Amino acid sequence: MSSVLMTATPVHGHVTPLLAVAASLVAAGDRVRFLTGARYRDAVLATGAEYLPLPPAADYDDRDVDAAFPGRRGLRGPAGIRYDMIEIFLKPVPAQLAAVRAALAAEPTDAILAESMFAAAALLGEIPRDQRPLLVNLGIIPLGIKHPDVAPFGLGVRPRPGGLGRLRNRLLTLSAERGVFAPVQRFADELCRTEVGRPLERFFLDWPSGADLLVQFTVPEFEYPRDGLPDTVRFVGPVSRARASTVPLPDWWADLDGTRPVVHVTQGTVANADWTLIEPTVRALADDDLLVVVSTGGRPVDTLPRDLPANVRTASFLPYDRLLPRTDLMVTNGGYGGVHYALEHGVPLIVAGRTEDKTEVSARVAWSGVGVDLRTDTPTPRQVGDAVRRVMAEPRFRQRAEQIGEAIRRSPGPDAVHGLVAEALASRRGGERVG
Repeated sequence: MSSVLMTATPVHGHVTPLLAVAASLVAAGDRVRFLTGARYRDAVLATGAEYLPLPPAADYDDRDVDAAFPGRRGLRGPAGIRYDMIEIFLKPVPAQLAAVRAALAAEPTDAILAESMFAAAALLGEIPRDQRPLLVNLGIIPLGIKHPDVAPFGLGVRPRPGGLGRLRNRLLTLSAERGVFAPVQRFADELCRTEVGRPLERFFLDWPSGADLLVQFTVPEFEYPRDGLPDTVRFVGPVSRARASTVPLPDWWADLDGTRPVVHVTQGTVANADWTLIEPTVRALADDDLLVVVSTGGRPVDTLPRDLPANVRTASFLPYDRLLPRTDLMVTNGGYGGVHYALEHGVPLIVAGRTEDKTEVSARVAWSGVGVDLRTDTPTPRQVGDAVRRVMAEPRFRQRAEQIGEAIRRSPGPDAVHGLVAEALASRRGGERVG
């Protein structure tokens, strides 16, 4: 049995995947403590883990990030990126570290399991290995470690093979690190000097490359190839699996009888303050001989436009284990979990997301051949309609989605984490004995 401390920023898309990992570790007999925001206390306890609260300086209500961080309103492009990185992710680091240190002082801990945007982990990685627990990155967003074969994370730039591609990547990396992210790196370096006694050894977004173990929750077929990837990186398949759901069926469920193709559209559970993807999708497909199935991700259905076309069916939540086998195409803003849900069932995709990690998810959808990236988060009905008809007409998209779905179904997912952590701990202890 291992004693692990899990850490997550208090954001739904960061906490929820880790809940599945926590439940799996508890079932395997590990002692699990989970440090995150107060809003997720009950969800953590339901996994069997012990809940540890983040200090107020590191906690906020992610249901309205603009209210929690009013300075981000109206910011776009590089200015918006810099604001989010400093204000949302880096400024909480001292409070995050204080909570981690208190947890470590309270009882012996074998490993810290941190999701990629829990920025205190970047500083923990600067502490010598013999002075801290095993540091594990849980890759719940696309793999972003720095490498000559890929462009800097966050730009949504797909790989280009050969020497010209590597030259492009090097120039883009210099531009990002010394331009767009330079103020953010300076801020991170100063934090590290204050808390650890020296600046960061690497670019702050690249901290997972310095982790003792990086568990990436996808399959290699959906990730950019990198020559000579470190053996600390392990692909285990997605966290999210379409298991038996208790979500009740809507009264229109019988309409999904296979007589008409089904297009499912969702904006997830967070980026749904308005209907910038759902509305153009239902308008684009109003006259097509198919059903458009809308999930509002928890928002009331009556917040949707009132004059919905006759071929639209709506629900607040839907049971994906039953819906996706009946779905011919999914239109989404590119959440990592939702995209993997679709691929597990061989469903091709239209993606329209440019915020958070969605730019990178969307780029991988296009690169892997499972769908079309609209390269905007505010598409027009014509853009959506043209893309839907293209994907429905070209079998190669579904064929590729089915190939990746087969790889996902073979993968172990979160149940692999217990064994990988135990293996890494045994290797570390063996190395300590040898040394």
